[in-house]
Amino acid sequence: MPEPEPPEPYSSGGGRVPEDGGAIAATGMGGAMDLATEEGRTLEKTPGGPEGTGPAGKPRSLWSDAWRDLRRNPIFIISGLIIVFLVIISLWPSLIASGNPLSCDLAKAQEGSQPGHPFGFNGQGCDVYTRTVYGARTSVTVGVCATIGVALLGSVLGGLAGFFGGGWDAILSRITDVFFAIPVVLGGLVLLSVVTSSTVWPVIGFMVLLGWPQLSRIARGSVITAKQNDYVQAARALGASNSRMMLRHILPNAIAPVIVVATIALGTYISLEATLSYLGVGLKPPTVSWGIDISSASQYIRNAPHMLLWPAGALAVTVLAFIMLGDAVRDALDPKLR
Repeated sequence: MPEPEPPEPYSSGGGRVPEDGGAIAATGMGGAMDLATEEGRTLEKTPGGPEGTGPAGKPRSLWSDAWRDLRRNPIFIISGLIIVFLVIISLWPSLIASGNPLSCDLAKAQEGSQPGHPFGFNGQGCDVYTRTVYGARTSVTVGVCATIGVALLGSVLGGLAGFFGGGWDAILSRITDVFFAIPVVLGGLVLLSVVTSSTVWPVIGFMVLLGWPQLSRIARGSVITAKQNDYVQAARALGASNSRMMLRHILPNAIAPVIVVATIALGTYISLEATLSYLGVGLKPPTVSWGIDISSASQYIRNAPHMLLWPAGALAVTVLAFIMLGDAVRDALDPKLR
């Protein structure tokens, strides 16, 4: 007599248990456990994991998260395109301006827009369009070089003071207090009034001299915060040298605030150069500068406002682009704003 077949198992919910999951689905939580298991397997197989992870479920770094946010920020895209355009015309101004910025014709002084000269002429008969294009080279050069010098000097001094502390930190703090007490414009009037060179390097040197204390304090505070983290203490306990801790553990986690402030300060240095040139102590002719053109055009603002409008507008757009870029970078790198 044949033996009867055993009854097929049923789950507590009344449904038939699948053949491949009977052992797990015999309990009331089997379905949830199977679903969680399958979701975990799916996330492991997908190239991009959940939010906050990269390929194969690996966690993203601060920089990858920042770049991901920046690519989605329209302010960053717009300001980046403006800055790229400014860099291009600074390197190759002849791409969009074929004339000579120092070629002038007094017979055309203060005349308005003409074919081939869309911005008109200044008080000396020079083409305003050509001088505005070539003036970008001077402003971008001063801003970039001053920012690099300030960032390097301030980061090194402030980082060492924050890492070692003690007497070195106290001395640096008192020195920065002295520099903070010097008004920037007044200091420029005093220091640059004795300089006869018409190149950009005295102006850049002055900006580095008075600009490094701000970056130094920011770097100092960032290093003090970073060196208190557990991974730095663990590296110290394992016998890591000071240079290794600074370069491998502290610097990558303390450099973000310096980058943000330096990006915003770049636009400030461009406007400072224009201010000093306007006052007659910054760049001097025959150097082509927006500040020089604004200074020469200010006395003709009623009769020929176009002489002032274009260089001042180019200066405002440039400074605004760098400030917008710095704000976007700050929003992307500051974890408190996430």
